[in-house]
Amino acid sequence: MDLQEASLVGLRVFREVAERGTLTSAAAALGYTQSAVSRQIAALERAAGARLLERRREGVRLTSAGHVVLRSAAAVLDQIDAATRELAGLPAEGGTVRLGWFASAGAVLLPRAVAALRRSHPAITVTTREGTTPALVRALRAGSLDLALISSAPPFRPPDAESPPLALQVLAERSLLLAVPVSHPLASGDSVDLAQLHGQSWIAAQSTGADQLMGVWPGLDERPRIAHTARDWLAKLQLVAAGCGLTTVSASLAAAAPPGVRVLPVRGGPRERRRILLARLPGPLPEPAARVAEALRAAVESG
Repeated sequence: MDLQEASLVGLRVFREVAERGTLTSAAAALGYTQSAVSRQIAALERAAGARLLERRREGVRLTSAGHVVLRSAAAVLDQIDAATRELAGLPAEGGTVRLGWFASAGAVLLPRAVAALRRSHPAITVTTREGTTPALVRALRAGSLDLALISSAPPFRPPDAESPPLALQVLAERSLLLAVPVSHPLASGDSVDLAQLHGQSWIAAQSTGADQLMGVWPGLDERPRIAHTARDWLAKLQLVAAGCGLTTVSASLAAAAPPGVRVLPVRGGPRERRRILLARLPGPLPEPAARVAEALRAAVESG
């Protein structure tokens, strides 16, 4: 076993596979063929003297040896990237923080935090990436993200079962809200009763990896009538403004509602809560990442 024989290309390919979860998606992200990715993984496994990936029908899962190699690969690649930035004349102190975020955070929370950070700490560069919770967690563990904003619905549980557990900080816990067209009869009050949602038309999309429809009020005791499907939350709100149906929104997205939309609480039934969490790998948080975390907390607290 001699990991010194491993190439940087092989380490980058391995980290991408660990992050993406499949050889196919890693190959697409890197611009390689799937066979080229397989060859790089095979070469790395020979150098490690152990299987690094467990192949499953739904993708790949890291073995115990794979976790060890991933941690080392992330450290080596981060050092190489830092040296590249230094040679290019960029700050050597890691002034770049890589932040992942869930879809609706990009409407209000993320721009607010980044704008405040540019005023208070202009030397810190924040690069961001939108993703689902599983994708963001894989990116954290692969070392290609430093922080991730994720959203969680009840029952609240850790976002993955890998070890070591991620460090999670709850930034906010808020009620789910309902977006209705201003022309809709439900828009006339200050809230909506759960019983009034029966028979309504919804704007929704399938949740990744689950049966839940994102955009339909949870727990309805009827099969919802889906008038339009859309993954983008701002597209959903524009469809609501056009009178095409109702959709759910997180409190963090309410400020981004366009004209023609009323955002209202729902009465009756169990309280539908959502948490906004900041996730990272355990251990000390470097100074630039700590400043980004502070800016995110302030953005959430300001509304």
